Amino acid sequence: MCGIVGLFLKDKTLEPKLGEMLSDMLVTMSDRGPDSAGIAVYSDSKVSKITVQSDDPDNAFGALEADLSDLLGTVPGFVVRDTHAVITADADKVSTIRQRIAQNHPDIRIMSSGKMVEIYKEVGLPADVVDRFGIREMQGTHGVGHTRMATESAVTTLGAHPFSTDEDQCLVHNGSLSNHNSLRRKLVREGMTFETENDTEVGAAYLAHQMQMGAKLGDALEECLRDLDGFYTFVVGTRDGFGVLRDPIACKPAVLAETDQYVAFGSEYRALANLPGIESAKVWEPEPATVYFWEH
Repeated sequence: MCGIVGLFLKDKTLEPKLGEMLSDMLVTMSDRGPDSAGIAVYSDSKVSKITVQSDDPDNAFGALEADLSDLLGTVPGFVVRDTHAVITADADKVSTIRQRIAQNHPDIRIMSSGKMVEIYKEVGLPADVVDRFGIREMQGTHGVGHTRMATESAVTTLGAHPFSTDEDQCLVHNGSLSNHNSLRRKLVREGMTFETENDTEVGAAYLAHQMQMGAKLGDALEECLRDLDGFYTFVVGTRDGFGVLRDPIACKPAVLAETDQYVAFGSEYRALANLPGIESAKVWEPEPATVYFWEH
């Protein structure tokens, strides 16, 4: 079943409340998928951010911070949030840091990287995940969230959404892709790598590949209609904004709302019911096989 939420702020005065608003939306969707949950928060940064996760954060993060300090010759920014940590560094150091993590710290997983996105996800109910990472206190420009009922892969941290396969890009998904295995093989031949058997990771990698080839978000989503089979609702986060796409059958529920202050998405209207000004918002069900996207 799964539940998706997304929030794109037009009004800068709401940015301090992004985490609180997005958290309330996601918690409302809890009964659509109680096994795991995650949120991607986008906030502007002058340096690059790498969000990592460990099942043994007390030991793993101390070792990683010491290793990176030796590697870089200086102590990087390192903020621990429960089982996750956000590493900040100059953009030209990101590749070096990622390589060192892969070489020396195989039990640490990279959740996301970029100048704006931070992804937090774990097994458990949305309310617990939100509290563990202090999502309500986070500020930002836009974000997406997902609560999962596993159908395509095991209930694990890596199997939770959002999935990120490129800088400042992520995807949450409700539904099932029927051709994800053949598409995964094709993307591997194109140089993409995968960490799970989850079909959503394939969708994220497909979009990332399209955008790496020069497509804009709207065009990349249009290409999904040509190459992805199955039933799905996608909500995509990028550095500049977010997009929504439903498959041509559109059997999964979806609602969009727009005001002068924000654009909001929910699998059901009740996820949007407590947003400010919702009573005067334009509210509609997104059309099948139609791309919607908003950018700053």
